[in-house]
Amino acid sequence: MARVDVTVRGAGVFGLSVAWACVRRGARVRVADPFRPGAGSSGGLVGALAPHVPENWNPKKAFQLDSLLMAEGFWAAVEAAGGVSAGYGRTGRLQPVADNAALALARARADSAAALWQGRAVWAVIPTAQAGGFAPVSPSGWLIRDTLSARMHPRRACAALSAALRVSGAEIVTEAGDEGAVVWATGWQGLQALSEALGRKVGDGVKGQAALLRFDARQAPQLFVDGLHIVPHADGTVAIGSTSEREFDVPDTVDAQCDALVGRAQAALPLLHGASVLERWAGVRPRARSRAPMLGAWPERAGHFIANGGFKIGFGMAPKVAEVMADLVLEGRDAIPEGFRVEDCL
Repeated sequence: MARVDVTVRGAGVFGLSVAWACVRRGARVRVADPFRPGAGSSGGLVGALAPHVPENWNPKKAFQLDSLLMAEGFWAAVEAAGGVSAGYGRTGRLQPVADNAALALARARADSAAALWQGRAVWAVIPTAQAGGFAPVSPSGWLIRDTLSARMHPRRACAALSAALRVSGAEIVTEAGDEGAVVWATGWQGLQALSEALGRKVGDGVKGQAALLRFDARQAPQLFVDGLHIVPHADGTVAIGSTSEREFDVPDTVDAQCDALVGRAQAALPLLHGASVLERWAGVRPRARSRAPMLGAWPERAGHFIANGGFKIGFGMAPKVAEVMADLVLEGRDAIPEGFRVEDCL
């Protein structure tokens, strides 16, 4: 590649997605990561693309809605370009309703979703009997069903983006100098380095652990039960996750907390009893101080930009993050919403 318009540092989902959006607009792009694509938290197991509750609407929730609605087209284009499946499927989600108070709140949120989700997805309350076999235990006998949630296989998604980029002429290398505009999508360690450079803490890492079970429910919706994600993937596995550990000694080792996740999943969905554990995983997710993704120009460093802090919602946010970062980097158009800007973390 004779000349590079954009150098992207970091080959997680944010870095690869921003690179893809730039390539699609005709830019010459190089992605640099000392490890393989998806080597950090983007190489995890869970892949739950799920919305925030449809109430107390704000720019973060609106941005997430746009991104979730963009996702099907985004991943279809990636797969068509590179020939590698990302494991995307808008299969929906089920959540148990605990009691009568929770039931009343869930029904109120159904009305909110009808107004806020533009008629493009549904939040409904249904009896457990209507949900089929892959349904969680519900104390009230009722479930929340939404049709906006989707699943994604994180590693396959990173592989699909990498293939699409290479076919489209982009480079993915382990080392590169700064050339053209530079986008820093360097995960939790990048947030630590940025905090040091700016002289104030703008974010850090939160460790998560997850497990992968052999259980074929590829057409079933994902489940969300007391903070636990149970996500059937298209390859006949089910991902269980995840923990949130602000304090940790080793970033990539599993312990008893991971086994506890499997036990909780089996209690929530007895069908999983006897399913073998194929893999246990641990990694550190980047969490910006604002809890929203951290996007925008690097203060006082001309031509450098930041796309970081995906935390637990990085894959769901990636299509929209890619769009607004390409707008900013290539065209100078700033469509980053309040709460997502770099200065919101300062």
